[in-house]
This record gives sequence, structure tokens and C-alpha cells, in this order.
Amino acid sequence: MTITKNNTRAEIFRFDNGTDVTEYHLMLHVTDSSLNFAQQMDALMKAYDELRQEELGGAVAVMKRYFLSDAANQSDTVLDADGSFCALSLIQQPPIDGTKLALWAYMLTGVVPEALECGLYETRHGCFRHLWGGGAHIVERDSEAQTALLINNYVMQLFQAGCNLADNCIRTWFFVNDIDNNYAGVVKARNDIFYTQGLTPSTHFIASTGIGGRQADHRILSQMDTYAIAGLQPGQVTHLYAPTHLGRTSDYGVSFERGTRVDYADRRHVFISGTASIDNKGQIVHPGDIKAQTLRMWDNVEALLTEAECTFDDVAQMIVYLRDTADYATVSRLYAERFPGKPVTIVLAPVCRPGWLIEMECMAVRAVAHPELPAF
Repeated sequence: MTITKNNTRAEIFRFDNGTDVTEYHLMLHVTDSSLNFAQQMDALMKAYDELRQEELGGAVAVMKRYFLSDAANQSDTVLDADGSFCALSLIQQPPIDGTKLALWAYMLTGVVPEALECGLYETRHGCFRHLWGGGAHIVERDSEAQTALLINNYVMQLFQAGCNLADNCIRTWFFVNDIDNNYAGVVKARNDIFYTQGLTPSTHFIASTGIGGRQADHRILSQMDTYAIAGLQPGQVTHLYAPTHLGRTSDYGVSFERGTRVDYADRRHVFISGTASIDNKGQIVHPGDIKAQTLRMWDNVEALLTEAECTFDDVAQMIVYLRDTADYATVSRLYAERFPGKPVTIVLAPVCRPGWLIEMECMAVRAVAHPELPAF
């Protein structure tokens, strides 16, 4: 569903299976790039409030991410104006449509977010506690040290919430300032700490995106968002590999899962990690060709969705990362043709390997019947 109002365009995905928890994914864009930042932000905030009351059934946000064109000059203003009681992430990944900000919000009915003493936000429903973290960052000497402290701090947050990294963390995002130079440090820190937490190639890793992005403070080289679930039962979580299309990330020295499926009695959630034009040998496919890379990337994502017994029709939101603004016209046309009305935002954010011109991530939800499992 697409709704235009107040110089904004809202793309909304709604999942309602008749229970008291309806899920919404909202991508909110500004449509008039001639407005200054204050005017664009005001239009976005007003549209969000109106949509929440009118089209979104009073749902509350459990996770929000603002994509900003100039975090150093915009972040404080957004924080002052937003006022949300949920995990909140602000990152400089400029919308490539020429506007100054865009918003992704994941929203639910039937829950009330609670701020925990450990710093995470929790929503409870049934036997599950959903733990979201947004915008974690720390100043240290380099990207490796920053990432190591971020993950160690998160391990302690999970411990305080009665959880641990291996059993409860479902999804992470790492935003890396100057990724071409700083990604190696993020990878090393993650590899080292994961090993101490029992996350190895023979056990499992965590679905993740590692992508270029700048925080308001130029000293921050690594920012982290997280999602974990307490109350999971054995067999409820499945990791996705699509070996005909993709290789194991550990084969080339990194440690994340291509995707993760979480089943409940009444629905299935699928979290697809940042995925590019890559083959199952770890090689870049179609170097220098943005259209061909986009099509191969879609093939890879589709293979992961198929393994999760889902399709692109079940996809609730997509975030697309481009290295070169000159590719926007081609990519936006391709997405508009294949996914009209689907919540999607396209931002400027270099991928971790220079030869990858494009990367995407997504989340999917579909109705299932697993009476042996608790409901969401």
C-alpha cells in the first residue's frame, strides 16, 4: 500500500492474521527535495503521526531507523523531534532520491515497549521477550577496538536480560565509517568474540549486515543495531544457506549467516542478511554491471527465501545500498518495475567489497500453522 500526504510518500506492509498482534513495516519518504531540512523533517514527523493513528491502527514502533544525508548536522534535531519510546538508530546513509532523510519503522499492535536497565528495549507477548537495540557506539582507538567493545557490551546487556549471544541474538547491523579502510577491523573483532561465545562455522553465526554508514560523531567508526528473542524453543530457529547460489561466509574469513528463519505457531519471520552479487565460491558476479549485479542479487535473495519456504510476496521491507549515486536511476527503475508499492528505500552506502556495486537486505513474514510452537 502506498499513501502520499504532506509532501511524503508512505509504503506500508501489513501482516494481520486475526490475532492481537498485527505487524507493519513503514518506509516513509519525503517527496519534495526543494524543502530545507527542517521542513522535510516536519513533513515526515507529521505524516508518521497521522499514519500511525489512521492507517496503522495505533501500532507502536519497536524499532526505527532514520537515514540521514548529513548526520553531524541533523542527528540532534531528529532526536529532539522524534520522541519515540523504542530502539532508535540514526545513520548517515543519504537517500539517493535527493532528499535529506527517510524513515523505516517496524511497528506492532498489542505490545508496549519497555526500556530495560541494560539499555535494550523490550516488548513482551505470550512467552516471548523481543529485545531491540539501536545506535550503539563507543569511542576507541580504531574500528577493531570499537567493535570489540560494542559486542562485549552487548553480551553483558543480554546477560542482564537473561539471554546470551549464541542462543538469543537473531540479527545485527554494523554501520562502518569509511568501510573500505575500517571493515577489516570490524570483521576481526567479530570473529574473535564470536569464537569465545561458541559461535563457530560448526555451530552457527548471526544474520547480519555490515555496510558503510557514518554516525554524527566522526570518531565513531562502528555503530551497531541488534535484535534478540528470549523464550525460544529448540528447533524454532533455522539458518539459511542457499548453497547453490552462495558459499559459507566463513570460507572467506567472515562470520555471519546468510539468513535466519524464526517460526512461531501462527507466523514465520525471515531475516535476510546483506546480500550482493556473489556466487557460491565467494566471487563477485558481473563486475562493473549494475543491472546484472542487481538481477544476480535478487536471485540470491530469492534462493534464501525459497529455502525458508517464502517468496518475494512475503517480503515486508527492503533496504538497498548503492556505492555510486549514478546507478540510482537504473536501480530505482528495476525495483519499481518488479516490486511496485513494496516498502523499499535506496541509500548511498558502500558495500564491504569495492567491486560490489549494490547490496540489499530484507525481512519477510508469512502465515504458518505450527501448533506445537507458541504463538508470536
